[in-house]
Amino acid sequence: ARWYAKRAEARSSALFFSLFGGLVAKKRGGECVIILRILAFLFGVAIVIATLGSAIKTFVLPRGASDRITRFVFRSMSRIFRLYTNRVESFARRDSVMALFSPVTLLVLAISWMALVGLGYMLMFWAISDDGLGQAFLLSGSSLLTLGFALAKTLPQAALAFSEAAIGLILIALLISYLPTMYSAFSRREAAVTLLSVRAGEPPSAAELISRYARIQGLDKLDDLWPQWELWFAEIEESHTSLGSLVFFRSPQPDHSWVTAAGAVLDAAALRAAALDLPRDPQAELTIRAGFLALRRIAAFFGITYPPDPHFPETPISIAQYEFVLACQHMAEGGAPIKADLEQAWHDFAGWRVNYDAVLLALAQLTMAPYAPWSSDRTLPQQRLPERLTLGGQVESEQ
Repeated sequence: ARWYAKRAEARSSALFFSLFGGLVAKKRGGECVIILRILAFLFGVAIVIATLGSAIKTFVLPRGASDRITRFVFRSMSRIFRLYTNRVESFARRDSVMALFSPVTLLVLAISWMALVGLGYMLMFWAISDDGLGQAFLLSGSSLLTLGFALAKTLPQAALAFSEAAIGLILIALLISYLPTMYSAFSRREAAVTLLSVRAGEPPSAAELISRYARIQGLDKLDDLWPQWELWFAEIEESHTSLGSLVFFRSPQPDHSWVTAAGAVLDAAALRAAALDLPRDPQAELTIRAGFLALRRIAAFFGITYPPDPHFPETPISIAQYEFVLACQHMAEGGAPIKADLEQAWHDFAGWRVNYDAVLLALAQLTMAPYAPWSSDRTLPQQRLPERLTLGGQVESEQ
């Protein structure tokens, strides 16, 4: 009798724990699913907000700002393009490939934004419904692209579908409105670069620029050039930091480049201030300052370091003294008056050049600029580009 009683008690206890344990496990499983759906919804919201922030910083914000998504896309595309160009010996071929870099990257950036928005809303649709991820993906894609083949079943789903469709249209509208602004800035930049080739030759040379003015008896008109380029430097500083992709847009002519043009004008202004035996022109010196400030800020936007307050000879430059003397001889042969004390003229020129020497060469390397004397034909031994391309001035390192 005792044995039967203990056996019955054991069976009842097992049945009780089985039923109670199943209910607890079911309850805990339901709580886990709810928590998972809440986390998925919050993660989807975070993805959408981050994507909208990226689009606003890239297209709307009128200043250079760091953005992880844009930086990741540009860095990844840069590595892909350079994997090919590093194996090509012909500059003409490299130039034709790199001409596609900025347009293709902008297209990939827009696709990346749309994909991220779709992913974020897919997680939100899954979180508020009992459907699987497949149905959530169809509803998100249909809403984002305004296709309408997948319909929302509930009011919350409809609200999400309407907001996703609106965001998709906004992203497309931002891209469409961005392109005319960008190409307008590009057109103004390239007009000055093309006009410079008439005066400074191809590739542009500072000594040739001054020599041509002297040969046509136009040295009195040389100083008219500086105000135009001071304004040009101010414009590229604003446009090339707020519209970072403009830096990589290449000129219509393969042997033209905004970087080498900037270097030729800055060197010409420095030669005018240091070597020409003419009355001092403050506008030439102001143009040099406007130029090196613009180049420095563009370089800082891409995480390129440079000496903040360089002085010659403590900070060396990439131009040798004999190259300066040869430039003075070339200008003298064209009829330009050269100062008698070339030693002092060299130190004065180097004192101007040291302000923009490092950033000029770094930007020429960054943009794969075509050959031009005193800019893309040389590098500083102690200088190299950052290993990880940045946008917005945040320097990163893979080391």
